[in-house]
Amino acid sequence: MTKKLHTEDVDNLFKAIMTLENLDECYAFFEDVCTVNEILSLSQRFHVAKMLRSGETYLDISEKTGASTATISRVNRSLAYGNNGYDIVWNHLNEQEKAGQADG
Repeated sequence: MTKKLHTEDVDNLFKAIMTLENLDECYAFFEDVCTVNEILSLSQRFHVAKMLRSGETYLDISEKTGASTATISRVNRSLAYGNNGYDIVWNHLNEQEKAGQADG
């Protein structure tokens, strides 16, 4: 992790995010903390990452998401050389989905 990023303030922000219990609380918090464009940019990057993992081309991703090739490239670098954050989240989402299917 980047030492510049790892600060007490960032720790406090992440701890606050971890207390959110549902989508409504996430919307309320993020709409207060971020601009609409910041939230949309984050969601676009997440979508781009999923599409890259599915093997889609930069051109297809750009056409479907509106992301620039620079954004797609940055996300691709994160997938290849980052801290595995996307994989961590996807693993958790897959576990939740499997648990939900077992319940249903």
